[in-house]
Amino acid sequence: MEVAFGQTAEDYARYRAGFPDSFFDRLTALGFADGDQALLDLGTGTGALALAFAARGNRVVGLDPSPEMLAQAKRRAEARGLALEFQQRGAEATGMPDAAFDAVSAATCWHWFDRPRAARECTRVLKPGGLLLITAMDWHTTPGSALEASATLIAEHNPDWLNAGAHSFNPTWGWELLEHGFAVESAFAYVEAIPYSHEAWRGRIRASAGVGASLSPEKVEAFDRAHQALLAERFPADPLAVEHRISALLARKRA
Repeated sequence: MEVAFGQTAEDYARYRAGFPDSFFDRLTALGFADGDQALLDLGTGTGALALAFAARGNRVVGLDPSPEMLAQAKRRAEARGLALEFQQRGAEATGMPDAAFDAVSAATCWHWFDRPRAARECTRVLKPGGLLLITAMDWHTTPGSALEASATLIAEHNPDWLNAGAHSFNPTWGWELLEHGFAVESAFAYVEAIPYSHEAWRGRIRASAGVGASLSPEKVEAFDRAHQALLAERFPADPLAVEHRISALLARKRA
């Protein structure tokens, strides 16, 4: 299944919830991007994580291969009055100077990369002792939930959906990083419910890899009509409380 998030960039920017404040509180306590650090955000997409780090006083560069996603990221930065830089580049070849950053982040995207190449690039661009954050905000599916019903509907409309039932975070990646000059320093995972209106949840699902990033516009429209009917019939409460699993590992570049 070919995935192109650029074709769903508008929904992605508008409807995908960013990481909650609790996530940034944990990172600050661990000394990651806790103000006035130079940070490189890989796979920045529409800039949710990059913007949050910039708003906390860090100097941020966000990279993504999709021009459509970067256009949304720049629009969001301008709307919030935040000065940060965005460039169209991949995680495996950033074009950034050696040892230029205190921290590197990759949110819900490490699984899309050529991981060995990306890890070597992170080693190169980080200062000695710099931190790499690999994190993800995945759906936490419980039986009978709106999330389970939405995921089932995606699979019905897109049988080739590769990520059905999968997660975009694997704690064993920490072992891989050991081969590239890192020492895993800490890790955490927890579940938090994120509120979504029916409209926002429909938009969030349209922005997923299994719908807007892989289906034709006609098929996306057909899916969205079915999704709207499903929510109205089975989950009339508005907003919905959608549980997400937030996972992270922090690795430090060895001096």
